[in-house]
Amino acid sequence: MTTTQAGGERRVVANVLRGSIGNLVEWYDWYVYAAFSVYFAKAFFPDGDPTAQLLSTAAVFAVGFIMRPIGGWALGRYADRFGRRAALTLSVTVMAAGSLMIAVTPGFQTIGIAAPVLLLMARLLQGLSVGGEYATSATYLSEVASPGRRGFYSSFQYVTLVAGQLVALGVQIILQQILSSEQMYSWGWRIPFLIGSGGAIVVMLLRRGMDESDSFKAMEKTSETGKTAARGSLRVLLQYPRECLLVVGLTLGGTVAFYTYTTYMQKFMINTSGISKDTVAWINFVALLAFVVLQPIAGGLSDRIGRRKLLIFFGVAGTVLTVPIMTALAHTSNALAAFGLMMTALVIVTGYTSINSIVKAELFPTKIRALGVGLPYALTVAIFGGTAEMIALALKKAGLESLYFFYVAGCIAISLVTYYFMRETSAESTIDADEVVDADPGEPERAMAAVRG
Repeated sequence: MTTTQAGGERRVVANVLRGSIGNLVEWYDWYVYAAFSVYFAKAFFPDGDPTAQLLSTAAVFAVGFIMRPIGGWALGRYADRFGRRAALTLSVTVMAAGSLMIAVTPGFQTIGIAAPVLLLMARLLQGLSVGGEYATSATYLSEVASPGRRGFYSSFQYVTLVAGQLVALGVQIILQQILSSEQMYSWGWRIPFLIGSGGAIVVMLLRRGMDESDSFKAMEKTSETGKTAARGSLRVLLQYPRECLLVVGLTLGGTVAFYTYTTYMQKFMINTSGISKDTVAWINFVALLAFVVLQPIAGGLSDRIGRRKLLIFFGVAGTVLTVPIMTALAHTSNALAAFGLMMTALVIVTGYTSINSIVKAELFPTKIRALGVGLPYALTVAIFGGTAEMIALALKKAGLESLYFFYVAGCIAISLVTYYFMRETSAESTIDADEVVDADPGEPERAMAAVRG
């Protein structure tokens, strides 16, 4: 490797780290809600059956997903028009506001119905932020990555996404050790939201000094006068209907599986398996730590063998093994067995999570990439990922919990059809094509030939 190449690689690493730190804090704020809902459910909702209270918090969790398509549209459009850095800074600012609101809102016994209303408003702000964060960070990490290593570097989106959840669980474990159960239910659950809002403010300041991606800067230089308004518009996005439908098919099974085995799993082990809260927190923490390590390994593997093979692995294994894994987990109270089953599921899900952002980014050109990645993805996550926990809890309350296992497997099977018939995106990446076109805009045919060959 030459000195120039080494310097370029260091610049890539630095940009990935700057983009990833903010992503971690954003997702920490998002997942703190799920991690601590077992403690603050009583604070925001009237006394009653614990499952009913959890169902209420799950409903608010799901409603927060409604804002994700709006965030994917608004901040995706903003990123395509004004830059990835500006959109990433704005998204973390909105997240800080939502987390702070949850941290300081009084409980139901103090302000009545206003408590769940304010909780809902805060969750809507967080949904808006996360909807824009996913689209823009996926685009940014894909664009700043080195050609031939985009799978590896873009996998750090889920490294930091899951790490955010991991930090949330770590904070939960620490608080469980130093605070009594009564203190956790009373006021201890507010601490992680204060931590999150403070971290988001720090990241907001850091992101203001982050480098813009070369792809966006190159597009800015070559854009014709008056064309800026068209970038990131729905009119332009509608010129890519096949790509939008591919994003939906790619995402459907993956988002249901991901939220089942990460967000809902904690409640499932407590309510169904009968494992204690403290033990469940440790199981989730260790399993997700291993899950984080798997992401760049699988992402790097996709640079060698292609994205499609990993997606098919997830589709086949998820369709066949989801019901046996969930059934076995429902009937065990052994911590080691529960960990093994959860880990098996997360290995399967890695086939999707490690590369899903780069696959989507490789479908769209620079002028519409953030919106193209963000809006159809956010719509799919809102409909299927955001309702996964609520559907699971509702079926449990109705005494039909096992039906949820088949629901997850069915969603993965639908995505498997997409994976089987789709092309290999790394072989015809629009990111590589755009870079060649920017370097030689008069030769688009030669550019695509260079990417394919």
